[in-house]
Amino acid sequence: MPISNLPMGQVNAHVGDELVMRVGIPHKGGKLAFHAFNSGYPAMVSANAFWNPKKGQFVVPEASDLYEVPFALDSAGFVAVSQFQAKGKQAGMAGIYPWTAAQYLELASLLQPDWYSAPDLCCEKEIAGSQAEVDFRINATATLLEGTLQTLYAWQNELAKTESASVVANMLKPPVPVVQGFRKSDYLRCLDLIYEVWRRWEPWLAPPRLLGLGSVCRRATDHPEHGLYAILQALDGSIPPQTSFHLFGVKGTALAQVKKLGWIHSTDSMAWDVSARIKAHKGGYSNTLSRRSEEMTRWMSAACSRIAPSPGSQIDLGLFA
Repeated sequence: MPISNLPMGQVNAHVGDELVMRVGIPHKGGKLAFHAFNSGYPAMVSANAFWNPKKGQFVVPEASDLYEVPFALDSAGFVAVSQFQAKGKQAGMAGIYPWTAAQYLELASLLQPDWYSAPDLCCEKEIAGSQAEVDFRINATATLLEGTLQTLYAWQNELAKTESASVVANMLKPPVPVVQGFRKSDYLRCLDLIYEVWRRWEPWLAPPRLLGLGSVCRRATDHPEHGLYAILQALDGSIPPQTSFHLFGVKGTALAQVKKLGWIHSTDSMAWDVSARIKAHKGGYSNTLSRRSEEMTRWMSAACSRIAPSPGSQIDLGLFA
């Protein structure tokens, strides 16, 4: 094994000091991505945007407006589970994803996003209707992370036979694990499992600089057991130093509170596109790309205003109560 050429202490994401709001882009390019570029919005795009089900493979365009935008790549866990429930066993990971771990890692390698999330199984109420299902999805999320790291390690070892450690590290980067659950105790158990898996791969990997928090976009914020604020309070104090979180799909109204937590690095939302669709339906007009772009600007302007630093916005978990 070419240990001398294998990079060590690899970081899964580079995290700055400011809270980042990423706009969800539903396509692998086009006018919406171009509008995000013109507006200076960091983006989040789903792996599903690149998937061609007829070919059974990802299709990566040679040129795309998305490449001009600093974007992160989501593994599309919610879409995968929804398709699994609608269509049955799939050909990829765990029989749930339509693509394999190798296909997904190749996509991440070709796209070179700011970071990419590890495959996970979401726990929204419409997906996981019982505690047994939630427990299964938490365990499976840790197993999927293990399988992804095994594949990545094997690929890096193979590449290290002919390339330097720096080339290997730049071509094949480690993923951002996603912590899943429904109740706050679920998330704490998942966090423990994620770290149990990750530590088996140290010092090849550095401790995760960034983790994702999944399954929080459709829930209330203030429920004492499964509300967003209760989950964040439970996680606070259990997160190792130098580790930050990305919150997937947090409601815009929660951003003013979320920004008070110093370990929250970023969040994303597709709410702007949902809003554009609802407004077009109610107004009886066509939901054109122009109108969707206008709604993107409106929503992101409001979101960025909510996360902007302000007096008294220091860490204060008591304000979540």
